[in-house]
Amino acid sequence: MPHRAHQHAIAGMITRLHDPDYDRWAAQIKRAGGCRQPIHLRGKVEHYDRATGALLHCYSTALEPGGVLRVPCKTRRASRCPACAEVYRADTFHLVRAGLVGGKGVPETVSTHPALFVTLTAPSFGAVHTRREKGGTVLPCHARRDAPVCPHGRVLSCTARHAGDDSRLGEPLCPDCYDYTSSVLFNALAPELWRRFTEALRRRFARTSGLTLRELHDQLTISFAKVAEYQRRGVVHFHAVIRLDGPGGPSAAPPSWATADALADAVRHAAAAVTVSAAGHTLRWGAQLDIRQIALDGDLTEQAVAAYIAKYATKAAECVGTLDRRITPLENLAALPIREHARRLIAECLRLAAREDLADLRLAQWAHMLGFRGHFATKSRRYSTTLGALRAAREEHRRTEQITTGRLPLFEEDTVLVIAHWEYAGRGLSAGDQLLAAALTGTPLGGSA
Repeated sequence: MPHRAHQHAIAGMITRLHDPDYDRWAAQIKRAGGCRQPIHLRGKVEHYDRATGALLHCYSTALEPGGVLRVPCKTRRASRCPACAEVYRADTFHLVRAGLVGGKGVPETVSTHPALFVTLTAPSFGAVHTRREKGGTVLPCHARRDAPVCPHGRVLSCTARHAGDDSRLGEPLCPDCYDYTSSVLFNALAPELWRRFTEALRRRFARTSGLTLRELHDQLTISFAKVAEYQRRGVVHFHAVIRLDGPGGPSAAPPSWATADALADAVRHAAAAVTVSAAGHTLRWGAQLDIRQIALDGDLTEQAVAAYIAKYATKAAECVGTLDRRITPLENLAALPIREHARRLIAECLRLAAREDLADLRLAQWAHMLGFRGHFATKSRRYSTTLGALRAAREEHRRTEQITTGRLPLFEEDTVLVIAHWEYAGRGLSAGDQLLAAALTGTPLGGSA
């Protein structure tokens, strides 16, 4: 933080500390979990007796500091709000783990169902700087004795042993040879490629079991939870838990012929079979396919898988050198503080966005995501519980706690009419308030003011 800005933040923090409403403000910040960009709401909630019409209780933000209630932003992105992203990460962890060992409304018998951890990658769009290890030794990036010279006069070789934080990782050896068009289209069409992949899984099981798709539906359910991760080259790949259930989901065991080996065979077949086309380009999964069995007492446990998926559920394209905000076509791309590779990918998104046949991909709106517009973490309907259910349970726990401690009056819901009126009044914290929030909640500084 620049010296003048730091002084301004300290002055703001001192002003807040001397505010007569500081204790109430601090209570709001703690209740919001240290959110760095809380939503400001203005309004009131009134409780009326349905029988008599008498006002039983009224809450108004008029008595709150600044006349607003500060509530968590609930973003999943760690780059915007570490505190709220940590809540999202924890919820995702429990959601994924429940689908492997039970709990949160999922029977424990689900742990006996075949389940695989699958990673589907993108194909190569050109040689990029990479870090490779073998037996704990870092290998040269792209060492070639007779390295070819590309049409642009660059030798396609790199003998460097890159460190993990080397800024060159993911950058093309020759940017002019790199297929930026296919890279952007792959990101944009990855959700559709995943949908076709899941359909191909079902068709493969139907074919190998001698059933029609309708008959298969009455015997087998394929459930999944997945997350998208950006590789350093700016292309997404998917990590997924894929599980076999009986009809109806995790409460029923799959048929005896639906084994982990059969699932692995179906995954390999489906990954190789599906394609999607756009603008004369045919996109498919990359040749690198990782299939690992999940075992409660094995090398890959349900704990490790859930933690891995939850970790990437809070990240986005900013981790590969782009921005965590939308980019308008009028912005000067050359002036943006981003990696050159990301700059070219964004420029290609904006160029392709002008094509009428690609209008549905909305590439201009998702240029900051390098074309990817899907949800980062998704699951099939019957995999396990939902994030909404986990949030509702948490809110109910908080409400019960507030009633128990007398901070909220206890009313019979059937006899009380609740009328609420809220309006948006802004968001965020000043620089000084951010410093105080970090000290009050023990969370790292981050997010936007």
